[in-house]
Amino acid sequence: VVYAIASSGRGGATPVKLALGGAAINALLVSVTMGVLTTKAAALDEFRFWQVGSLAGRDAQVAHQIWPFLLVGVVLVAWVARGLDALALGEDVAKGLGQNVATVRVLGGIGATVLTGVGVAAAGPIAFIGLAIPHIARAIVGSDHRWVLPMAALVGPVMLLVADTAGRIVFPPSEIPAGVMTALIGVPFLVTLVRRKAVPA
Repeated sequence: VVYAIASSGRGGATPVKLALGGAAINALLVSVTMGVLTTKAAALDEFRFWQVGSLAGRDAQVAHQIWPFLLVGVVLVAWVARGLDALALGEDVAKGLGQNVATVRVLGGIGATVLTGVGVAAAGPIAFIGLAIPHIARAIVGSDHRWVLPMAALVGPVMLLVADTAGRIVFPPSEIPAGVMTALIGVPFLVTLVRRKAVPA
């Protein structure tokens, strides 16, 4: 929906239009969520878990429920890995290399959405994993998505495990949810990334 909104009108889906479209859809969904929470007290208790994300109480049954969707997402993103490499060089270059840009965008978008949905369904919206891990993976293996994707799939759980472990030992016997710890770790990373990112004039 965000991409459809951003791509309408002149100029196509520019980064600014994508950001504004995402902000608008986010505001709408937050409004709906708040409307539900204010009418159901039981929903508010459940919402506390899904607001920050945590590994507490997540057992093997969750893995049994999500693995088919995980497999679909992995297959889709692996299928378009080479296309993503070409698309990173620009849309015109990707077309010149024989890539179907629309197909790469659609399949890659669906795959990423499915994988994100699987992660959120399993443990809630644990912040900054998706932001930090791809950059760490690129720093390790380079920019080839055929290597970046599996490396990200390896490094991501490691970061989550470290954050969850830290959350269990920082203030014993209390436990800080993993989603809070990843945000605490991720914010300095985000600030560093923004400071180092070259901004075109």
